[in-house]
Amino acid sequence: MDDQGLISQFETIEKRLDELIQICIDKDKQNKELILRVEKLEEELRTKVKAEQRYAEEKALVRSRVDQLLIRLEDIATIDTDPS
Repeated sequence: MDDQGLISQFETIEKRLDELIQICIDKDKQNKELILRVEKLEEELRTKVKAEQRYAEEKALVRSRVDQLLIRLEDIATIDTDPS
C-alpha cells in the first residue's frame, strides 16, 4: 500500500472517530437532560402523592365529624321523641 492510500485511510478513520466522539457527546448531553427530566417528574409525583394523602386524611376527618354530628342528631331526636 502506498503512503497516500495509508494517509487517506488514517484520515477516514480520524473523521469517523471524530463523528463517534461527537455522537457520544450528544448522547451524554441527552442522557443528562433525561435524568433531570426524570428527577423533576419524580418530584412532581411525590408532591401529588403527598397532596392525595392530605386529601384522604381531610376526607376521613370530615367523614368522622359528619358521623359524630349524625350521632348527636339521633340522640337529640331520641330525647325529643321520648315520652317521659
